[in-house]
Amino acid sequence: MKKILSIFGTRPEATKMIPVLLALQAEPKLESIICVTAQHRELLDMVLTPFGIVPDYDLNIMTHGQSPHDIVNRALLGIAPIIEKIKPDILLVHGDTTTTFVASLAAFYAKVPVGHVEAGLRTYDKFRPYPEEVNRKLVSAIADLFFAPTELSRQNLLEENIPDKLITVTGNTAIDYLKYAVKEDYIFEREALNKLDYTKKIILVTAHRQENQGPPMEAICRAILRLANDFADSQIIWALHPGKGASDPARRILSGHPRILLTEALIPFDIINLMRRTHLLLTDSGGLQEEAPAFDLPTVVMRELTERPEGLEAGTLVLAGVEEASIYNHAAKLLTDEAAYSRMANAKNPFGDGEASGRIVQAILKFLNL
Repeated sequence: MKKILSIFGTRPEATKMIPVLLALQAEPKLESIICVTAQHRELLDMVLTPFGIVPDYDLNIMTHGQSPHDIVNRALLGIAPIIEKIKPDILLVHGDTTTTFVASLAAFYAKVPVGHVEAGLRTYDKFRPYPEEVNRKLVSAIADLFFAPTELSRQNLLEENIPDKLITVTGNTAIDYLKYAVKEDYIFEREALNKLDYTKKIILVTAHRQENQGPPMEAICRAILRLANDFADSQIIWALHPGKGASDPARRILSGHPRILLTEALIPFDIINLMRRTHLLLTDSGGLQEEAPAFDLPTVVMRELTERPEGLEAGTLVLAGVEEASIYNHAAKLLTDEAAYSRMANAKNPFGDGEASGRIVQAILKFLNL
């Protein structure tokens, strides 16, 4: 059998790679080997555990207060000997994390082909998002197989002189993941979510991007506070990120409000099933921009730029920036203007049909002449 080594390190990577890992395991011509850097330790574990996925190699590199330099150093030193030992036929990475870049670099040094899941996303601003935009462009300079989630991602790669024969448009594996996570009779692990009054308009908030920390995060918090004060028929849930730069301002500005629930990071099953019951999403996350349209969920993106402009073009997303007034005004319009809300809720999901993982495995088999 041909060996496929998948390397990832964060919760978003793991969530989107799980459908691929399951598809690889089901293919008898391939041996699937998993290595995690655990760049995000607790968040990574909460994704893998429900599926019983135990990595073959766990570098456990996370330290509190880690910098990108720390991650690069520890990950490269840990990954290199694993690649040397396994000698994989393909190394598979996902997206745009520092783990993704480092694993690709280590594979290049070992002359191992790299397959890039979720290739071709671009903002063309190297600091937005930071460091992801540069990470994914560096991986594109190394990769041998490109699994583009959309036609726009394919066009981005073609404009960078990536040969068309190396690109497969697959859809996004985030949509594949939903069929494992969504349950009609779901009971939340976080007990507070089971006790919410879902007759109210649920507003789900997540914010964690590094470029949003500092004054932008405080502006986000002030906008959320205004929404809570002005819309008595709403219930706001903020799923906090463990990083203090994201969570501390939220706790300081929003704690104690009767219509704001601040909760620690949620397991993916919780947040996905919560999205099914949510009226409006405010986020700076990348992955949630892809998942929300599957639930007909209008989404206000609290960023200056998005590498998922397909959602803007389709009308499933609106880009609000990080100014307090802009965030508040965009959200308030969707809470009061039924026609505007309906247009977004009924827009077509541009991010795939839930079959991306099978297309990725077939492309791998073809690449390996199997």
